[in-house]
Amino acid sequence: MPELRRAGIIGLGTYVPERVLTNHDLEKLVDTSDEWIRERTGIRQRHIAAPYEATSDLGVRASERALADAGVDASELDLIIVATATPDTIFPATACLLQDRLGAARAGAFDLAAGCSGFIYALSVANQFVSTGVYDRVLVVGAETLSRITNWKDRTTCVLFGDGAGAAVVGPVEKGGILATRLGADGSGGALLDLKAGGSRTPTSAETVARGLHYLQMNGREVFKFAVRVIPEVTSEVLALAGLREEDIDLMIPHQANVRIIDAAAKRLQLSSDKILVNVDRYGNTSAASIPLALEEAVLTGRVKKGDRIVLVAFGAGLTWAAAVLEWNGK
Repeated sequence: MPELRRAGIIGLGTYVPERVLTNHDLEKLVDTSDEWIRERTGIRQRHIAAPYEATSDLGVRASERALADAGVDASELDLIIVATATPDTIFPATACLLQDRLGAARAGAFDLAAGCSGFIYALSVANQFVSTGVYDRVLVVGAETLSRITNWKDRTTCVLFGDGAGAAVVGPVEKGGILATRLGADGSGGALLDLKAGGSRTPTSAETVARGLHYLQMNGREVFKFAVRVIPEVTSEVLALAGLREEDIDLMIPHQANVRIIDAAAKRLQLSSDKILVNVDRYGNTSAASIPLALEEAVLTGRVKKGDRIVLVAFGAGLTWAAAVLEWNGK
């Protein structure tokens, strides 16, 4: 068996729609307040896709920026993985739409559905392909237009979500890179966060539309308890796989769902606030786009420097959870 290569992120790019929806804007739509939303979630605003923007449109913008950052032409890509809960269509895959629009003629392409954990799931898949030498350039995209499946009359969910996209080019690196990944799932909790209609179990009909079954539904209390438990657990597991401890972390980038979840998980891990990146206040929960949006911000603002050890950790519908340890090999 050939020796494994090191794989790492060699380019990053993100995109968010121009329209910003603030908490004060939401006060005009549902019975809520800026103070209530900020105290319970930490969110002040979120970006919302324009009527003409679909998930692939956001993904293309982020992908073009990631390719430029990596100095890689789309024609060099071997594979495109799009993590999304809001594909343009059930089929063809949104990844195939990106493949065509980017001009990545030689790349395979598929979508990956793991909810908010999707980007790390896809990063783990890319790591396997690159480290084994099967592929040299894999584009990993997390892109969402959650505004399209949000019930804007439901104040318990509409305050939480936003739209956006992030992309990473994964390729071989000489040192550092992706040190370990850990994936998990518990399908028994699937009903806690789901979209009930539109699939083969409950096909689209006039009744499903009338009942609002094409909007996401969430048991917020139970998802909160799940997240606070699983983030520290999977973080400790992935660090052990990498041969590291909590004190070796330079920065943790958690899924940006709710600042209370992030704070509670950090407390259990005994991590100080200066080692946690939080930007949920400006973007809300962007599901699979959350991690790459936060990672690029960390790089651009100097929170991450070459050689730093970073933990990415997320939880989402499925129920799923995932974590990755990176030794940053970027600029």
